[in-house]
Amino acid sequence: MDRSDLELVMAIRARGSLAGAALALNVVPSVVTKRLGALEARLGQRLFDRTTRRLSATAEGEAVCLHAKGLLAGFAALENELGERQSELSGTIRLVATFGFGRRWLGPALAAFNEQHPGLQIQLTLAEKLPDLGAEGHDGAVWLWQPQHRRAGDWVTRRIARNQRVLAAAPAYLEHHGLPADAAALASHDCLVARENSEGSEREFALWTLRHVKDGTTVRVHVRGPLSSNSGELVRDWCLAGRGIMLRSLWDIAPHLASGELVRVMPHLAMPDADIQWVAPWRPKTPRRVRVLIDFLVERFRGEPWKVDPTRSR
Repeated sequence: MDRSDLELVMAIRARGSLAGAALALNVVPSVVTKRLGALEARLGQRLFDRTTRRLSATAEGEAVCLHAKGLLAGFAALENELGERQSELSGTIRLVATFGFGRRWLGPALAAFNEQHPGLQIQLTLAEKLPDLGAEGHDGAVWLWQPQHRRAGDWVTRRIARNQRVLAAAPAYLEHHGLPADAAALASHDCLVARENSEGSEREFALWTLRHVKDGTTVRVHVRGPLSSNSGELVRDWCLAGRGIMLRSLWDIAPHLASGELVRVMPHLAMPDADIQWVAPWRPKTPRRVRVLIDFLVERFRGEPWKVDPTRSR
């Protein structure tokens, strides 16, 4: 059986007569009669019982119709996908991202994506807090954690890349203050607290939850220090100046770790909630241009380009 046979059988069943099927298929009734007879002869099965008053599908005809519906839907889906692949992407993609990751990593990635698809318009908004994406007309956000306090069915999320927030300090600080022996010892060190991209009290930001990278066990420690800010970049600058230990995403401090300006402190510990996520309001069908962008970002960051030589740690 080929596609035209499936379409013939479905038309006959839907219209309830050979004449009706002929009208739907835009052929004369004699063509439908001839094609149905040839198909039944080929299959060795009668698909429809015909009398002068009525036409009804046999059990075999019902079985063919049941499978034909799914097969025809598959043909249509395949044709649509191939048509999309052949056509040039166009339209506008509206995105939101956090300031740091948006500037350092997402901006260059979007420029490369736009070079591949010049028919697209890309609008990127950098924000400290995740806005109401649907209400403000955004297609999605590249964010550093999944949104909290939302019903799961309201959102579509996909991990773009793995990332960790790690402990780091300048060599000058460690030479003067020494290395913390364990996580609990952080409480007696000058720790630099970043209060960005979220809502919470100072005490909540100063509660660091650290996970052992090998066995998955966690430890929580309240840290303190003379300096804190809602600017992660400022906290990073203080750390580079030797003012304390900070907890910062690898994507942000990779160049400084590679150069030796900063070193990992207790590299077996990291904060676990820093993966880079695609976050979008749920919709019945995501536009192709958005799907292609998401796939591009996943491939672009698959190798976690911010990873550095793990030997540069203490």
